[in-house]
Amino acid sequence: MPDFGPPPARYDDLRALFVNCTLKRSPEVSNPQGLVDISRAIMTRHGVAVDEFRAVDHEIATGVWPNMRERGWPSDEWPELYERVMDADVLVLAGPIWLGDNSSVLKRVVERLYACSSLLNEAGQYAYYGRVGGCLITGNEDGVKHCAMNVLYSLQHLGYTIPPQADAGWMGEAGPGPSYLDPGSGGPDNDFTNRNTTFMTWNLLHLARLLKDAGGIPAYGNQRAGWDAGCRYDFENPDYR
Repeated sequence: MPDFGPPPARYDDLRALFVNCTLKRSPEVSNPQGLVDISRAIMTRHGVAVDEFRAVDHEIATGVWPNMRERGWPSDEWPELYERVMDADVLVLAGPIWLGDNSSVLKRVVERLYACSSLLNEAGQYAYYGRVGGCLITGNEDGVKHCAMNVLYSLQHLGYTIPPQADAGWMGEAGPGPSYLDPGSGGPDNDFTNRNTTFMTWNLLHLARLLKDAGGIPAYGNQRAGWDAGCRYDFENPDYR
C-alpha cells in the first residue's frame, strides 16, 4: 500500500503564475478560470505564492521581440508582464478550444514568451531554464489533447521543464452545449478532470521543488554563452581556448 501521508516537502518558497488566455475580458465569466481556480487553491493551500492575469485584459502587442514599443507599436504591456513571468517558478497557461485549436490569445502569449527566449540567465543558459510549465484547457468540442500538445511542446522548446501529466482539461459534448461553468454541465464535478488537474498541480510543484533545490538545470552542455564563446562540448574543437 503506498504512503498517503503528508506532502514530502515544503512549497512555501515557490511562486506560480497562471495566465488565463480566454477571449473574455474581466469580469466576464471565463470557463478556463474554473480549472485555474482548482489548481490555484491547491497551491495556495500549501503556501505557494500565486500570481494570475488574463492576457486579454492587457495590451499585448503582436510580434516576436521583447518590447514591441521599440518596433513601432504605440503600446505594449508585455515587458511588464514578462517580469511577472520571470518571478515564477511555475507557469500554467490556460485557455479555451476554438475550431479545435488554442485561442488566438494563447498563441500570442506563446509568441511573446518566445520573443524573450533568447535572453540568458546568470549561468549563461536560456532564461526559462529551471522553471516548470503546464496547461489547462476547456471546450465543448474535440481538441483538448491537441491544444495541450502544442502548449507543452512550445514551453519545453523555450526552456521550461515539463513534468509528467502536465496538462488537464474538460470537454463537453461536441457541438453547441453547456460550457464548463454553465449550470448542469457537470464540469466542476467531473472526477477525471478533477483528478488530472490535481495530478498536474502536484507534479508541477514536485518538479519545481526538485529544480529549486538542485539550483536549476545543470549548466553544462547547454550554455548559449559557452557555445557563442567557441566551446563545442562533445564536438572536437581544437581552436577553442
